[in-house]
Amino acid sequence: MKKIIQISLIILYFSGYAQEAKLAVANKKYEKFFYVDAIKIYEKVANKGYQSSELFKKLGNSYYYNGELEKSVEWYQKLFALNEDVEPEYYFRHSQALKTIQNYEEATIFLEKYYQKTNSDRLDKVQNYLAVIDQNSNRFLIDTTTINTQYYDFGPAFYNDAIVFTSSRPDIVLVKKTHKWTNQNFTDLYISKIRNDSILSEPENFSTAINSKFNEASPVFTKDGKTMYFTRNNYLVGKKGKDKGMDKQRTTLIKIYRAELINGEWTNIKELPFNSDCYSTAHPALSLDEKTLYFSSDRPGTIGGADIFKVTIHNNKYSKPENLGLNINTKGRESFPFIGPNNSLYFASDGHLGLGGLDIFESKIIDNEFQAPTNIGKPINSSFDDFGFIINEMNRGFFTSNRKEGKGFDDIYQLTTCFSKLNGQITDLITNEIIPNATILLLDDNENVISETKSDENGNYKLELNCKQKYFIRVKKEDFETTEKVATPLNNDKTTIDLKLNRTVFPITEGTDLAKVFDISIIFFDLDKWNIRPDAARDIQKVIEVMNEYPNMHISIRSHTDSRQTHAYNELLSDRRAKSTLQFMVLNGIDKERLTAQGFGENQLVNECADSIYCSEEEHQKNRRSEFIITKIE
Repeated sequence: MKKIIQISLIILYFSGYAQEAKLAVANKKYEKFFYVDAIKIYEKVANKGYQSSELFKKLGNSYYYNGELEKSVEWYQKLFALNEDVEPEYYFRHSQALKTIQNYEEATIFLEKYYQKTNSDRLDKVQNYLAVIDQNSNRFLIDTTTINTQYYDFGPAFYNDAIVFTSSRPDIVLVKKTHKWTNQNFTDLYISKIRNDSILSEPENFSTAINSKFNEASPVFTKDGKTMYFTRNNYLVGKKGKDKGMDKQRTTLIKIYRAELINGEWTNIKELPFNSDCYSTAHPALSLDEKTLYFSSDRPGTIGGADIFKVTIHNNKYSKPENLGLNINTKGRESFPFIGPNNSLYFASDGHLGLGGLDIFESKIIDNEFQAPTNIGKPINSSFDDFGFIINEMNRGFFTSNRKEGKGFDDIYQLTTCFSKLNGQITDLITNEIIPNATILLLDDNENVISETKSDENGNYKLELNCKQKYFIRVKKEDFETTEKVATPLNNDKTTIDLKLNRTVFPITEGTDLAKVFDISIIFFDLDKWNIRPDAARDIQKVIEVMNEYPNMHISIRSHTDSRQTHAYNELLSDRRAKSTLQFMVLNGIDKERLTAQGFGENQLVNECADSIYCSEEEHQKNRRSEFIITKIE
């Protein structure tokens, strides 16, 4: 028995030693970012029953960093099942991974724990962030493109009548060489023309001068097409130097390069001066005036894993990089910036609240200040990585995603802005007259003015809005109160919103009823009486003041009743009330020659509430009215 025990201990010893040896090999591959190879070894060790927080961290991270977040869930769950104290970032990564399998309830719990552990001011925004994203969703319609492969296809950029994008496809690559991180070919730039029907042509290798035997990615071009910036591993000649291009962990970093198009050839390829051999600089983007270059970097001063920076360009010289600050950058990763034709910054982030992985956000640039970013919502964003968003003046564009329904690891999708047509008519609240040339302002949810237009000669207006966004329609017109309505259009529908304005300054002309001007619906008398009550006196005094202002104005006082009681009684009662009103105005200083008074009884009903017709009290009320019609004015 003793010998058996000794033999068992020896077997266990050598078995444990073997597992440690395998882990040592896997760790070396992990440190070099050879995640595919590291995963194979780590999983073999884990399947043998070996457990440790370091093993589960590295397995989860290997899938996470390789963009396979849903596969990292299992290993992060095993990590937290050990009930050991782990760094805050693992709560964040696990939250992101859980979102890829759409377990948002548990993802929110881990995200809250992450914010608690990091004392973040974002904690109070966690509970309703999914509802906010839903409000911003459905602004775009998306479709697949014909250029995708089973490999990595990502990072499109507009170039004349084409897009230039990044791909690890092996079929038309210049040099076939496998990247240990992804187990795919190194990436090159490819070009595909955009046809009128939005179909992309068969991709071609972009340039033998730009593409090399290592990685090129994420280009941006000046509007004249003569200058480009792009990302490349930090080497320029055919081989890496002994230490050149290595960080402290001896991993090849990336830099931004500039190239010029001369006589149809890309030449003068030079790295930008703010690159470094100690950190990465990538994903260039240009401002609309091409005087500012934006990029992503993990350089010193970075808030999170990667931040977005900017430099100004003057005579091919560059200012000191400036971090865009806490409004844009987080403790997560911010990358793939793009400045849209509406002067908004679009970028990818996993630090702002999103649906999972990298989400695309928009920050409006107002007076050179970046506003609080908003998640642009579904269907652009998903529970997976979504990035590389670009859009042109025609509201068409492209973005990249590694969502499950794609063809490869990363795929390029096309997008169009989802528009809803809004129209309506502007009229007078009291008279229903059309109001031409009124100013219609379209404002976003933060009350920023998006557009301004005028109503036409028929009081009509037309607007185009993004789908399912909240807008305010504000109408202004001289002599009227400004009014406003909320509009939230649906997908590609047609919405009508009529607006009525309340007049504050009234035209005084012959035929004008001063009762409507002053909103005097009725001069009240006690039942069956015609004596002027105090509340009626206040209304009549308004008419008197106008007549004092216009000494040549003449008024016809007209009194009306409803159909209840007999015709004769109603005519007599209304006539006495009209004459009582006239007498009150004379006693208050108005010349009797300027006034006439007549009662019409029930002879001029404004609705169908005649004898023997049942009507509500409200309907009868409309017929009991007083009028002060201007018959003469000079």
